[in-house]
Amino acid sequence: MPRVQEFVEVWTSEAGEPERLVWRARRFRVTDMPTALVGPCDWWSPFTDHDVSPGRIPLSISGWRFQASADDGETHVFDVEHDGVHWNLLRVFD
Repeated sequence: MPRVQEFVEVWTSEAGEPERLVWRARRFRVTDMPTALVGPCDWWSPFTDHDVSPGRIPLSISGWRFQASADDGETHVFDVEHDGVHWNLLRVFD
């Protein structure tokens, strides 16, 4: 699935999980349990060439994957990430 790279508006719970999303002027409500997308922690970048065996690279939540539906029943699975300023839509699965 190709990357989309669009800005979206996302509303989250107090725990930081997505609850609503506005994409292309349409409101979608999260209709399942969001799944955290993880990647290496930012602070780990200077150490990427180091061997961490038998451990593993420290991870942090880099985004979310969730199913969301519009009021008319249109449903998609969205991958989003927050860059510190904006929410970015990475992928949309039909």
